[in-house]
Amino acid sequence: PNLNAYAERGVRSVKEECLSRLILFGEASLRHVLTQYVEHFHHERNHQGKDNMLLFPTLSQDLAYTGSMQCRERLGGLLKYYAREAA
Repeated sequence: PNLNAYAERGVRSVKEECLSRLILFGEASLRHVLTQYVEHFHHERNHQGKDNMLLFPTLSQDLAYTGSMQCRERLGGLLKYYAREAA
């Protein structure tokens, strides 16, 4: 019962940010969408409760990058994130 709120919030996030905006045709498309969403959620999406930091960054965020910002997309533009271009 103590973890029920966390599970409900996770399901609500997936439904609101992703599943309610797509038409899925079978289990394979659902698995693809959920895989892309989890990858985005853990590695590319900023989290306000964590001081707008990434949960599991692929690169160190402490470095001062000099490249220009680029908008990147997943799932045809449904999920967007911004990253610096490699110098």
